[in-house]
Amino acid sequence: MSFIWSLIMGGILGWLASLIAGKDIPGGIIGNIIAGFIGAWIGSSLFGSWGPEMGGFFIIPALIGAIILIFIVSLIMKAMRKST
Repeated sequence: MSFIWSLIMGGILGWLASLIAGKDIPGGIIGNIIAGFIGAWIGSSLFGSWGPEMGGFFIIPALIGAIILIFIVSLIMKAMRKST
């Protein structure tokens, strides 16, 4: 059950980050889940483990990390579109 809860929280974090960033992550719901998981890793690596925790994610650092990830992915996607 904790794995399912982690997937749900990853999806929600990725979705919220894409709303805040104003950019869509490629891949739909799967992309949001991946962005949430990778964003949680980035956020906890950069900012540590603080704030409220749900589903094994510290919400605030994970959200900030997911926003950073979405900006990086959007810059890469923009550069790839520009080069072709």
